[in-house]
Amino acid sequence: MKYFAWIALAAIAWPACAATTEKMSVVSNGETVGSVVAVTDGNHIAVDYRVDDNGRGPKHHEDIVLGQGGIPISWRVSGTSMMGGPVQETFSWADGTAHWVSQAEEGTLAVGKSTLYIVNDDSPWAQYVYARAALAAPGHALDVLPGGRLTLTRLFSRAFAGVPVTLYRIDGVDLHPGYVMLDKANRLFAAFGQKGVAIREGFEKRGDELAALGAQLDTDRVKAISARVAHRFDGPVRIRNVHVFDPLTGQRGPLSTVIVMRDVVSAVVPGDGGPVPDGETAIEGGGGTLYPGLHDMHSHTTIDSGLFYLAAGVTSTRDMGNNNSFLQKLLPQLDSGEVAGPRVVPDGFIEGRSPYSARDGFVIGSLDEGMNAVHWYADRGYFQVKFYNSMKPDLIKPLADEAKRLGMGVTGHVPAFDSPDRVIQEGYNTIAHINQLMLGWLLDPEKDDTRTPLRLTAMVKAADLDLGSAPVSRTVGLMRAYGVSLDTTTVILERLMLSRARTTQAGDADYLDHMPISYQRYRKRTFVPLKGPADDQAYVKAFDKVLETMKLLHANGIQMLPGTDDTTGFTLQRELELYTKGGLTPAEALKADTLDCETYLGRSDRIGTIAKGKLADLILVAGDPTVDINVVKRPRMVMRGGAVYFPSEIHAALGIKPFVSSPEVIPARPDPLKGSAAKGSGAMFGWPRDDDGD
Repeated sequence: MKYFAWIALAAIAWPACAATTEKMSVVSNGETVGSVVAVTDGNHIAVDYRVDDNGRGPKHHEDIVLGQGGIPISWRVSGTSMMGGPVQETFSWADGTAHWVSQAEEGTLAVGKSTLYIVNDDSPWAQYVYARAALAAPGHALDVLPGGRLTLTRLFSRAFAGVPVTLYRIDGVDLHPGYVMLDKANRLFAAFGQKGVAIREGFEKRGDELAALGAQLDTDRVKAISARVAHRFDGPVRIRNVHVFDPLTGQRGPLSTVIVMRDVVSAVVPGDGGPVPDGETAIEGGGGTLYPGLHDMHSHTTIDSGLFYLAAGVTSTRDMGNNNSFLQKLLPQLDSGEVAGPRVVPDGFIEGRSPYSARDGFVIGSLDEGMNAVHWYADRGYFQVKFYNSMKPDLIKPLADEAKRLGMGVTGHVPAFDSPDRVIQEGYNTIAHINQLMLGWLLDPEKDDTRTPLRLTAMVKAADLDLGSAPVSRTVGLMRAYGVSLDTTTVILERLMLSRARTTQAGDADYLDHMPISYQRYRKRTFVPLKGPADDQAYVKAFDKVLETMKLLHANGIQMLPGTDDTTGFTLQRELELYTKGGLTPAEALKADTLDCETYLGRSDRIGTIAKGKLADLILVAGDPTVDINVVKRPRMVMRGGAVYFPSEIHAALGIKPFVSSPEVIPARPDPLKGSAAKGSGAMFGWPRDDDGD
């Protein structure tokens, strides 16, 4: 009897009808890379979700049974995740009890009524289920399992591609909002956001338009947050009672005061600098350390990555591949401060055409197309070109030669069926990713196809790698001879190779419980296929060999550039920890990510040390990072481009529980020579402000 009762109630939010099949296409950069097929029969929905993009993507089946208010009372997901790891997730609610099992955890909770469950391995269709459940809820908001609260906001109704639709934003599920478009019958027309675009079959050509719409919506949101969290002053800012880290000596100096006017250091003076002159704002350093801004030398900029980076103390990034039109539009907004973020040095992405092609930048099929791409990047002042997995090996040298003739550098993956030794000799200045370097010692370049996830999962073979072997010595010798560096992204290999379901990795332990619940769960999963304990231990041993490789490169004087292939900032902090595990002292790791990066970028005359006349990209932390590199995980203040940011404010605006308090700010007294006081945000002086929402 109960069964028929909840079916009747479910029909209020999800009308009963004959079995229907709905098909969606997953679109990336104008190309279809996946599909969603949903078959609805009454209260039962079967969903098949598949993505093949850049040789990877989730592939799983969902079985959903809807209950009252369109809320699932049963949800099963099976298949594989993005990197091929197994997915077996179940949720059920019956007789007042909810039970779920996922890669992240197993839980049971007594709840008087069915409660919306947020799937750990979700799909665009799952976003639709969330939206329909929220539409049926009072105020379009509801508490969710395993925790948190989902809200649905109606943005607008209009015709899109001739179809009347209403657009909604979903908040509270993850770090980034999601968007769903429903037609007049409240059926899914599109779902899009940071994870890409899914659009109704037959409308694939409009996918890029949706991506642009999502980008604009996110831009508006980020601009509003940026305006709230940036603090600028008319007069000088005195950062008092700080120990200044000097990358040149690796030493933390005595107590000093650093004076900044707009975005330039005007003086570094000993002690507390004496009384604060009229018209100047003071920030109390409390005996902490002030060091130059950090760098992520392997980033892929998003509209909101800048906020995460600034909150982590990262003031410069090297963008290693992006949608070209998006990045060209964003760069001036970052420079002006309209969108908060680091200084971005762009590298131009060039990929070969194949079934495994990545869709950023330019995808080329000939030398002429490659030359056109190189010239496009050179004309727009790109720092380097970056070659990717599907590039034909024979195209590397002529394109590298042309890039260098035009004043650019060359970096990238080692293309499939190529080798590190060959790309070094054919013009690479830097190899991207430590696994791309090590695969040259682990795989047969004539047989093994690294356009697939093999370029990551094959790293398990490093467990038995002899770092004293002739192939290793030859490659390291070539790197020395040609002055080739490595951007390491060791943290991403750690996340992959040591990922284990229901386990918090060491690299996530210091921050994960501050994050939204869905992000916490996402990090507690297995990304690599593990057949048993032997595979588990092989990956652990192999990652130890990665750290030993870092020690070998450091001992041979090879420059390593800290990078993450991520955008949260937290991973860059962990990357520096891994540098200390890879043979560098904390001071050496800090130098590697400050002055050494600026030397590589050719800007060390302007940034990279704290001295009179240098740009004021500055980070304040409590404690001494030359003794404990972990100190960099808790920045209290960040300066970039003449603006002062407090990570606690940024994190609160992003739905992250703040980690530290902001330093004391002493507002400026009126300057009698100017006739007015320096201006700043009232929130800095202890006045109330609302950091919730955007």
